[in-house]
Amino acid sequence: MRSNNGVKAAVVVIIIAAIVLLGAFGLPAINLAPISQVRTGIDIQGGISVTLEPADGYVPTQSQLNAAKVVIERRLDSQNVYDRNVTVDTVSGRVLVEIPYKSQSNTESSMITSDYNAQRTVIDYIGRTANLTFRYFDPYNIDDEGNYVMSEEVLVEGARVSDAGQDIQEGGYVVTLNFDSEGTRQFAEATQRYLNQQIGIYMDDDLLTAPTVQNVITTGSAVISGNYTLQSANMLAAQIRSGTMPFKLEASEMTQITPLLGAGALDITIRAGILSFILVLIFMLVMYRLPGFIAMAALTGMLAATFVIMAGAQITLTLPGIAGIILSIGMSIDANVIISERIREEIRTGRTIRAAIEAGFKNAFTAILDSNITTLISAVVLYILGSGPIRGFAVTLALGVILSFISAITVSRIFLRACTELRIGRTASMYGVKATA
Repeated sequence: MRSNNGVKAAVVVIIIAAIVLLGAFGLPAINLAPISQVRTGIDIQGGISVTLEPADGYVPTQSQLNAAKVVIERRLDSQNVYDRNVTVDTVSGRVLVEIPYKSQSNTESSMITSDYNAQRTVIDYIGRTANLTFRYFDPYNIDDEGNYVMSEEVLVEGARVSDAGQDIQEGGYVVTLNFDSEGTRQFAEATQRYLNQQIGIYMDDDLLTAPTVQNVITTGSAVISGNYTLQSANMLAAQIRSGTMPFKLEASEMTQITPLLGAGALDITIRAGILSFILVLIFMLVMYRLPGFIAMAALTGMLAATFVIMAGAQITLTLPGIAGIILSIGMSIDANVIISERIREEIRTGRTIRAAIEAGFKNAFTAILDSNITTLISAVVLYILGSGPIRGFAVTLALGVILSFISAITVSRIFLRACTELRIGRTASMYGVKATA
């Protein structure tokens, strides 16, 4: 490999190797779990069923229960928990939630913790009222128990927050807030009124932080600082974005759900996937020789990248999600088959190997792009209109389609171009074409 193509191919190999290593071992420094710890859904690992009831004997209306269901689903979506069931019991005035969960043992203590992402925290989190308010904070106003007394005056309501996210400032995670036009006006008045004083930011009755106002803020942006981790900052931001719960919920019952597919379902699925991969590899090698081998190498990187992204984003892997990944694998192989056939046709017309590769990719690009776009549109529609496992399928399908397109059009092309600089890569038989006079 004498030219730039060889350098590009070497860089791609390093990237694929790095992705595979990340998938195998993870990266604790950025809270990236290995593939073996990808969150799995109720159908694979089981889960828990939680009964959430109104606190303090509150009797909600049917519209309030439906509103609570919508907020809970939004909050679970923000945590990428797509494999769940949220139902409303209008007779008893409660909400039933089923979410993925796996306990270490059958002890009571293990029933309130999780092997991933503290699902008990998610249970507490989806039941909170999430009423964000900005109030004047007096550090000297303390009750008999030593707690700060919350002011009755609300400066800005949480409903005026148009968006929330997380960021890193001064080496720590913070929650960023953006206000709507009315909230911007109210917050500007509050910061002008209490300049050089403290404004408390409360979630329900809990004081999140009480920063000192150093300038009059007219931009409509604010920051909640504190000892946040990436996970807790994301959770708080998602909680604020999802809206206010119409009433407070408490977990009254919690029971385990056995895996719907049986204890060995995931192992069987993995073995079936490996066997399928080997059979496809044999087919591609026999039919397309060098392009087939390169296609499978690119596919390996695509699969590793898919699982690394799922582990990093903490997307729950369900049976429909696995189906989405398998479908994207088929699309990736299909794209490489189209490219390999086009290259063959060009070689048979008398083109050189290099010219045939360029023409093959050029002629195949439109067909591959059209098929990927139509599939991506379907995935987007499923995500927008669907819920629960349907969204899980849409997410893995869309992710796989995007990565398979990059794999087929970019990675395979770089490798094939580099191979043409080797003698073996300039032999027609390596592309499944018999030599002619």
